[in-house]
Amino acid sequence: MEQLYNVKVDGLDMGFSTGNLARQANGSAIVSYGNTSVFVSVVAAKSVAPDQKFFPLTVDYRERFNASGRIPGGYAKREGRPSEKEILTSRLCDRPLRPLFPKKFMNEVQVMGILLSADLQNEADILMVNGASAALLCSDIPWAGPIGCLRVGYIDNEFIINPTNDQMLESRLDLIYVGNERDMMMIEGNADQLPDEKFLEALEFSQEKIQPIISAQKELAKKCTKEKKQFNLKVLNENVFKICEKLNGELSAALFQNSKALREEIVSEIKEKAKAMLIEELGEDAFDEVETNLVLEKLQKDLYRKSILDQNRRADGRQIDEIRPLSCKTNVLPCVHGSAIFQRGDTQALVTTALGSSRDVQELDAITGGVESKSFILHYNFPPFSVGETGRTGSTSRREIGHGALAERSLAPVLPPEAEFPYSIRVVSDILESNGSSSMASVCGGCLALMDAGVQIMAPVSGISTGLITESDRDGNIIKYVILTDIIGDEDHFGDMDFKISGTAKGVTGFQLDLKIKGLPLSIAKEAILRNKSDRAKVLEAMLLVQPKPREDLRENAPRVKSLKIDPDKIGMLIGPGGKNIKKITELTGAQIDINEDNSGNILVFSNNKEMLEQAIAQIMLVSAEIEVGKTYRSVVKSMKEFGVFVECIPGKEGLVHISEL
Repeated sequence: MEQLYNVKVDGLDMGFSTGNLARQANGSAIVSYGNTSVFVSVVAAKSVAPDQKFFPLTVDYRERFNASGRIPGGYAKREGRPSEKEILTSRLCDRPLRPLFPKKFMNEVQVMGILLSADLQNEADILMVNGASAALLCSDIPWAGPIGCLRVGYIDNEFIINPTNDQMLESRLDLIYVGNERDMMMIEGNADQLPDEKFLEALEFSQEKIQPIISAQKELAKKCTKEKKQFNLKVLNENVFKICEKLNGELSAALFQNSKALREEIVSEIKEKAKAMLIEELGEDAFDEVETNLVLEKLQKDLYRKSILDQNRRADGRQIDEIRPLSCKTNVLPCVHGSAIFQRGDTQALVTTALGSSRDVQELDAITGGVESKSFILHYNFPPFSVGETGRTGSTSRREIGHGALAERSLAPVLPPEAEFPYSIRVVSDILESNGSSSMASVCGGCLALMDAGVQIMAPVSGISTGLITESDRDGNIIKYVILTDIIGDEDHFGDMDFKISGTAKGVTGFQLDLKIKGLPLSIAKEAILRNKSDRAKVLEAMLLVQPKPREDLRENAPRVKSLKIDPDKIGMLIGPGGKNIKKITELTGAQIDINEDNSGNILVFSNNKEMLEQAIAQIMLVSAEIEVGKTYRSVVKSMKEFGVFVECIPGKEGLVHISEL
């Protein structure tokens, strides 16, 4: 067995090891924090698949119940399809890894992480990112790492590194930060209306604190002394380039049409023209459609970026700090509890809100995460017709899960406390048109739909994406850049950054950064955040013109809830033997009755019918009441004796009516 190498991180209870596990993989590592451990392996295909059009990177993180000493529920007793938490962790890890592979590297790479041990206090998601970085660094796969990842909280006006699940309950910030030795690579998380200036402080703090994690990985890699393997890089045919470059003028004109549909139509015609030219000059046998598409894609990218960098010229004619036309509308569907349409340019979201009782909470059978259920859910749907295409429908894609989670995190901080608004809330965002940043349209539409439903949110939330086009020198230093407001799909595709931030007038509530470059200097990040703050305010202004504040009352068809408090000693009487009394009330009224388990006497009564709600409340109050002398009751005769009859004055309580009184 090969030697085991171990390295500890200075100042953190974190350690890396490699050397004696999964030795047939290109690289592997175990990273631990506290008693939580994650194993990560990396493997690269030995050759490039035929007709490969892109770099195929797959990141897959999985949790095993045995990591926390548990057996899965259900019949199979085996973990099945990945949970939402596993998918989100996989996406979290993918984003900072991808830009650091060589640009022309086309061999498939698979990164697999397995949760080995879970102490239920220290989260495994940041360990997956650090483990993937260490495994790649110690492998023979070309990769420009390492990167470091940590979680930052904000408790009692102090930033906390890698807070536990218990500490996170008190934190105003949940920031997952990934960076390299110089720059920021990726961030994700949410905040409780944290001021933008404090948010910037958190990023600077995080960049400093990841350095020991990076140093530990470099020390581990030195011990392994594994040389990088030489892989064949994809080199495009120069002759194809020269022929296709003749169409640069037509491509440039096509890219700068105001209509997205028209741009796509003209570019499609140019591709057919390029195909005919290549067949004529090179011969049909030499024509390679995959390579032709890659060359045309590269030419479009160069033209697109050059026009923005040199002329500040955008495809749809906007200024670099200009938001696309906005329109909003609420109360668009009659039978739902709340609804809204939010449109920004060619991106359109139809968002609905449904209110439910405590029985509608989502139960989470998860190993990590620190919570067992949640009463607020946001689901995001992205059908293929939203981009004018056909495609497979059915199971929810990883992208849909990721975008929904971002919008959910952005709105959750402003929801009223459950003690004040004891409903389960489900928001559904259906994207009907898409041309950039549909997740932020879901945030804006979701906020409007919540207010239309009468949910008394603490403050309205808006969100928008900020983009970036850069020019770098040979050493990778950015020498020129342009920050773009409200990027469209092509600016995301050909650009270097998609920085989504949501927030209220007070501060940030949700954020996510995707990069295609090898790092974002904090100076540029600061400029982008301040630009985004100004842009969010403009979007919020347009939203509030349509729905200035939440409806004062719920809609007619929304469920009603009433909070009651009775003597805790009467709870048993309300339930009755075998639940007899409470079942009778629910059967007669159709209401749902939830009794707080803390023996406080607090009761919640839910009903879709106002009259039935009042009847259920009256029945509950009767059960918890005492028979009062001198009060008249409408009673039921329960039994007859020779000396009189016993009647039930209130549920569970009988009185004797003497024969002399009959």
